[in-house]
Amino acid sequence: MAIEILIVDDNADIRNILNELIIDAGFKTRIAANYNQALSEIDKKMPDVAILDVKLDKGDNDGIELLSHIKSKDKDVPVIIITGHANIEMAVNSLKHGAFEFIEKPFDQTRLLNFIKRAVENLKLKSENKDYENKLFYSYELVGDSKNICTIRDQIEKISITESRILINGPSGSGKELVARKIHKQSKRKNKPFIILNGALLDANKYESELFGEERENGSISYGALEKANQGTLLIDQVSEIPLEIQSKILRVLTDQKFKRLNGNSDINVDVRLICSSSKDLKDEIKIGNFREDLYHRLNVFEINIKSLNERISDIPLLIKYFSKKISGSYNIKELEINSDDTYILNHNWQGNVRELRNLIERIAILQPDTKEKISSIVKESLKVINFNDKVGENSLSVPLKEAREKFEKEYLTIQLKKFNGNISKTANFVGMERSALHRKLKGLGIKEFN
Repeated sequence: MAIEILIVDDNADIRNILNELIIDAGFKTRIAANYNQALSEIDKKMPDVAILDVKLDKGDNDGIELLSHIKSKDKDVPVIIITGHANIEMAVNSLKHGAFEFIEKPFDQTRLLNFIKRAVENLKLKSENKDYENKLFYSYELVGDSKNICTIRDQIEKISITESRILINGPSGSGKELVARKIHKQSKRKNKPFIILNGALLDANKYESELFGEERENGSISYGALEKANQGTLLIDQVSEIPLEIQSKILRVLTDQKFKRLNGNSDINVDVRLICSSSKDLKDEIKIGNFREDLYHRLNVFEINIKSLNERISDIPLLIKYFSKKISGSYNIKELEINSDDTYILNHNWQGNVRELRNLIERIAILQPDTKEKISSIVKESLKVINFNDKVGENSLSVPLKEAREKFEKEYLTIQLKKFNGNISKTANFVGMERSALHRKLKGLGIKEFN
């Protein structure tokens, strides 16, 4: 597909010069002679690159306003600012608003053409990186053989073909976005946009404009996540962080299937599948008045619950093997040989969940250790935990022998149960006990059996 460049200048001679120069370089062009024409062209179809004159027919900063409008719609579009009234303040202001380059009139054609070629290369590079990241993310699988992960895989298979709204619960780093992406990928909307709006990262004052869009006084439009996700899927991550006043507006959207942009008068109709995720228990948030109960029931048509990595330790060896192969391939190095039975790994409190484990393996790959001993050293240093035996020994010195023994057995058997995903037979075989004896021991120690 040919690169398309939008030329915006109120001087006909300059427009013609730029048009011929760009076409001769092998690019397509579109032309606008004033502010409104430019706005119309941008809203009709985003250009790949834009060349904007600062001063048009509307005011002294027309080009800067158009620059801001383009960046609100797509921050990756390179914009070259040209002007015959250059000063340092204007140049700084242009770059601050996201301009790719700034050039004065009369401009050197060769220099301008180099700017354009660099802008195109920059655009292609960002596009390739984005494609690579998407493919990389989509290539990741939901790894594990725990009951929880098996259930989720089955749920994804069943729910993806529907249009139901979904609520995904799980601690930070557990894979909520991955699950949402998998649902989108397997749905009939798979070739349409997948847009993420993170409630925790947005300023409360900007949430409305980010979600619904905004119509500005200068006539420009900033499109919100709902419009960007039209015909596709919108993931509202950390939905618990949505301000209460915005929650009521979302509820109206779900009820009426339409909304108005901020400062807008016209109803906007969109076709969006909504998926929400939260690391907080929304029922608790309802009790303390932070979340609307009626909105909760609207969002929670189908619920997916992802357990923490600490609750599914049996998945860790599979995840280590999977990430080792995946990350080693991306770094073009020999597959990492990480001992998945390492006590530092099994006994670590994985507060960052799967993301923390993946980051650990990527760190090992970056450092490229050439022996298992060096890998073990990196693991120990990275996780910064005390060896299980040392920890138990240290804590046991200040209590009677019976209590120390019980404490050790309880911690030891809890870890082994998690390691074998609650399977009593496998755990009993590993620890060297009869199955019935293990049952009695667990009951005596107050350890709840799970699967």
